[in-house]
Order: sequence, then structure tokens, then C-alpha cells
Amino acid sequence: MNDKQPLIGTPQRIDKWLFFARITKSRTLAQSEISSGHVTVNGQKIRQPSAVVRPGDRVEIKLHHRDLILIVQKPGERRGPYEEAKLLYDDISPPPEPRDPFLSGANAQREPGAGRPTKRDRRLLDRLMDSDD
Repeated sequence: MNDKQPLIGTPQRIDKWLFFARITKSRTLAQSEISSGHVTVNGQKIRQPSAVVRPGDRVEIKLHHRDLILIVQKPGERRGPYEEAKLLYDDISPPPEPRDPFLSGANAQREPGAGRPTKRDRRLLDRLMDSDD
């Protein structure tokens, strides 16, 4: 057996697992989420980044935009692409709440002529002002 491959069922630090599963962007961010009390494993709040997770554990993470509920499938080897990372867990999170489309800036449109004039508008105004003389 290869020494670099983790065995199925072997424990792994929760901060490493969150990083390898692409839940957080860095281990430092994972450690801060854990220390803040936003991570629970099998219903118990975890305060130490050195706590271990094993396959079958239920990990709940409270992120600023939604809550994730994950079932650990296997330990991670490295932080690979998303396709590789999503094999580390089963996502059983409830679907995100629908957002009000009026709250997001995606639908925001300015009325024509409102706001600062464009370069073309400025040139047209300059021509209009010069023609008055």
C-alpha cells in the first residue's frame, strides 16, 4: 500500500478536512471558523482545530450566507479540484432560502439620462452649447 494515501476510515484533523473539501479557502480560515464555534461534529460544538473527523461523521458549518450539513465520506489527500473535493462528503443541506430579487443589485438599472453623462452625451451637450453663440 502507498504510504501517501490515507486509509479509508482513518481520522483527519477537521481544519485540514474543511480545507481539502473546499469548504474554506485556507486552513487558517477553517481554524477561525472552528474557534468561533461555527462548526459542530455529530451535534457537538468543536472549538479545537485539532479535533478529528472520521467517515460517517456529520459536520454542520454555519457560513455567513448559508448553513451546510455534510456527511464525511473519506479523508482528504490534498486540496484538489472541485470534482475531487466533492467526493469527500455528501451534502444533505436544505436548499437555500429564496432571495428577494429586489434586494440584489443584479436587476438594478439606471433610467436613460439619469446619473453622470457619458462621453457621447457630453459631446452632444458641448455641440449644443457651441451652436447657441
